[in-house]
Amino acid sequence: MTKSKNSSKSMVILTLALVVLLISLFFVTKMSENVDRDTAIKNMPSLDNQPVIGKSSAEVTIIEFGDYKCPSCKAWGEQVFPQLSKDFIDTGKARFSYINTPFHGEESKLGALAAESVFAQDKEAYWKFHKQLFDTQPRENHDAPWITTDVLLKLAAAYAPKVDVKKVEDDTKNQKTLPQVNIDEGLVQKYNIQQTPSIMIDGIMVKNPFDYNEITSLINKR
Repeated sequence: MTKSKNSSKSMVILTLALVVLLISLFFVTKMSENVDRDTAIKNMPSLDNQPVIGKSSAEVTIIEFGDYKCPSCKAWGEQVFPQLSKDFIDTGKARFSYINTPFHGEESKLGALAAESVFAQDKEAYWKFHKQLFDTQPRENHDAPWITTDVLLKLAAAYAPKVDVKKVEDDTKNQKTLPQVNIDEGLVQKYNIQQTPSIMIDGIMVKNPFDYNEITSLINKR
């Protein structure tokens, strides 16, 4: 009888210990998630003087590291961004920023220099210029030279009518907006960006920028 009581007592203690262990693991996991989230937010790039669309009060910040010469960036802008904008930016859930990542040589830098000039003069017109520059990228033989000063000035005149095109020309040819491009390149190095497009959501890099389910999952977790 005593042996049976001791056995029952041991089972109760073991069960209680297991419950305590499970509760502890639960809180450790939650604390870890909070630390990861806080770390991600603290380590996000500064968006001071960067192009941003969406409400400043948005809960989530999405950043694209992109290159105007990059065909995958063009594809992402056509295939993913419109739905992302409709679902999250237009609804006020997220805001979106673009950081120049000139991986494709002098043409990439030329496009970034012109875009920075447009942005400095007219922040709203920047986004029209930005989209049209990607739209101008040829679908075939995109490695051939196509980002030229003439192309950039025509786009600025057509899609940013309030912008001083002569200033865009001067900023581009004489690299007067190079400091802004250098800031972006510094962020590219800091965050070890290896490919374009790279998409960051509240400091967390998306594994596959074309996986919309992954993107929505990360946004909805914030």
